[in-house]
Amino acid sequence: MAIAKNTICIWYDRDAEEAAGFYASIFPDSQVKAVHRAPSDYPSGKAGDVLTVDFTVCGIPCLGLNGGPAFKHSEAFSFQIATDDQEETDRYWNAMVGNGGQESACGWCKDKWGINWQITPRTLTEALAAGGDEARRAFEAMMEMGKIDVAKIDAARRG
Repeated sequence: MAIAKNTICIWYDRDAEEAAGFYASIFPDSQVKAVHRAPSDYPSGKAGDVLTVDFTVCGIPCLGLNGGPAFKHSEAFSFQIATDDQEETDRYWNAMVGNGGQESACGWCKDKWGINWQITPRTLTEALAAGGDEARRAFEAMMEMGKIDVAKIDAARRG
């Protein structure tokens, strides 16, 4: 098995396998590649417990580490998922929030494990990159939203 040069390591209490399976069921180019069990007891688990899970999210290699409850997630780390339209935005947002997650502002939400996700329509990213009045209008519209409304962003872009 080839090991990626760079892998995102995500700390879970004990649900890395469940989380990886959930992400693989939601996002394209995502899969659970391997589940590794602890060869002996460790501070937050026993021999045979799932210790790490190799998985991908949209092609990005990740390692889920069941490290116990010592560390919590914050908005300092998030996955940003670019979407093409409202249907795709709704599908990902609803999957995260509807599976025990939590809504936030400006396209951000959390999954039930506390991982932060930015569900970001490409039209918003393009508007912000355009600069000027278009960026300002799109930004101001976004600041009023939880889940991003593509039609409202497009209307703001047009002025």
